[in-house]
Amino acid sequence: MRTRMIVGVIGVMALAGAATLAARGIDAVGAAKQWSIVNFADPVWVANTLVMGPVLVVHDSNKMARGEACTTFYRFTPGKGPTDEIVSFHCRPRQATLAETTTFTTVSTEPGCKRLIEYQIGGDAEAHGVPVK
Repeated sequence: MRTRMIVGVIGVMALAGAATLAARGIDAVGAAKQWSIVNFADPVWVANTLVMGPVLVVHDSNKMARGEACTTFYRFTPGKGPTDEIVSFHCRPRQATLAETTTFTTVSTEPGCKRLIEYQIGGDAEAHGVPVK
């Protein structure tokens, strides 16, 4: 009786572990792509490109590992999705505290305009510096 109970508990634990890994998918080892949809109400310089309005920001870790432009900003149309690429660049990653929401760090440049110097996608502990091209 005791052996059956032990084997049963081990079996249930194994099923629960397998279900957890299956539910997480790629997130179990880290997502290769992270993204966030944001709305820049005011114009912002992003790597010498002026960006304003709804935007999809995508960071691709696989591209970063290959030395390619890993961050891309796409124009985003609600109900339609991403349309055209606005700007793409190779970020400067750094470890940071975990961000609950997507954050953007800007500095003032000219009157009425700001420059994006860093962004961090919500749920990530890595911040991404934006180069000035």
